[in-house]
Amino acid sequence: MNESDRFQIEVTRRTVVETGTTALLLAGLPRTALAAGPGEADPSTPSATVELTINGHSHVLSLDPRTTLLDALREHLALTGSKKGCDHGQCGACTVLIDGRRINSCLTLAVMHDGQSITTIEGLAEGESLHPLQTAFIEHDGFQCGYCTSGQICSAVGMLAESRLGMPSYVTDDLTQPAAELGDAEIRERMSGNICRCAAYPNIVAAIKQAAGLAT
Repeated sequence: MNESDRFQIEVTRRTVVETGTTALLLAGLPRTALAAGPGEADPSTPSATVELTINGHSHVLSLDPRTTLLDALREHLALTGSKKGCDHGQCGACTVLIDGRRINSCLTLAVMHDGQSITTIEGLAEGESLHPLQTAFIEHDGFQCGYCTSGQICSAVGMLAESRLGMPSYVTDDLTQPAAELGDAEIRERMSGNICRCAAYPNIVAAIKQAAGLAT
């Protein structure tokens, strides 16, 4: 047997294995999935109509009920400022504000927020005027790669609102005070759900203190 014959046999065996594996995978798919053409929705998948008020604008969407708020923002509305980092609620890059409260948009379904007011990083600025936290992040170089920055800023907006309402944190010393003093330790604890892989934490703390009107 020459080299060409051995090559032909090897290719034939590989083709048989690959073809058999593909056939087994296809056999496990529902018939509706096999019948759907490229880009066509599976007709057996239920859909839900939801009205989302995002950055002051109303959007009516027909979604798979399992669609997360993050995917609705990014894939259906092209609002890509909210980032998909871990998709498990561990990094905070997807943080948005719902009725003023911060939330990880990867852990909640879009249909759960019908009619609620949602603010993303794209909605913080007023025209050409940046939000004070956006300005502070720039002035204190509170970001490097920038991937987590939108989540950091949205989370900081929600965190400062929580502080003004008197909500304590795990490290709050005096619970009798109407509001905790926002020192470095208090800010770090309240922002601990937002990870910066570039480790710009000191600058982020300084930016938040500036936006809160504290000495940096």
